[in-house]
Amino acid sequence: HTETFEDLSVSETSETSVSTSGDIEVPEVTLLPDADEGMPTCLLCTCLGGSVYCDDLKLDSVPPLPKDTTHFYARYNRITKINKSDFAFMNKLKRIDLTGNEIRTIDDKAFLGLPELEELVIRENHISQLPALPETMTLIDASNNNIGSKGIHKEAFKDMTSLLYLYLTDNYIDYIPVPLPDSLRSLHLQRNNIQMMHEDTFCNLKDFNYIRNALEDIRLDSNPINLSKTPQAYICLPRIPIGELI
Repeated sequence: HTETFEDLSVSETSETSVSTSGDIEVPEVTLLPDADEGMPTCLLCTCLGGSVYCDDLKLDSVPPLPKDTTHFYARYNRITKINKSDFAFMNKLKRIDLTGNEIRTIDDKAFLGLPELEELVIRENHISQLPALPETMTLIDASNNNIGSKGIHKEAFKDMTSLLYLYLTDNYIDYIPVPLPDSLRSLHLQRNNIQMMHEDTFCNLKDFNYIRNALEDIRLDSNPINLSKTPQAYICLPRIPIGELI
């Protein structure tokens, strides 16, 4: 079989030129990229409707996603960093699940330009700084990471008026990240380093009629805190937090 120029991808701007010796120079040829480098995401991953599944593919970075992606799953890969450009202009993206990667750093504005983002799951990584997130969030799961006392922005969740689930289990957090929106239903902070709580952490001491009906699930077990020392902190809650009372 003889390979012809038609079999190759030729740059449109390349021109055939004649050298000074009179020989005809071969046009500059741009070969197609290697399959593992340039394979379209929907051949490498599984695309179903607006959902893209890239689980357990040994990826070391976020692949280019179709612009109409609504749900992106890349669990149990080798991704080490999330760049601002990874999710740029993804205006329909609602859920990102990066469970079980090797992520250590996330550009602080990597998720802020996502107007529809509601759910972020980044559990089981090596993250020490929780990135800034849009106010549209309903679920944040950053459990099993290295987030410490300086790893959460001040008042990070205050304006998330639709936030329902906040899971920060198995980190190094030494305080409850207040203020928390009234929408919150479930707060998981077990196995951290929380040692104290203020009486206005959940309730409004200036308004004893204030009831926080939504917040039914607070987990503070396996923290060095004695919940019985702050009984006034729970008067507005439908249930007492789970944790040590001794």
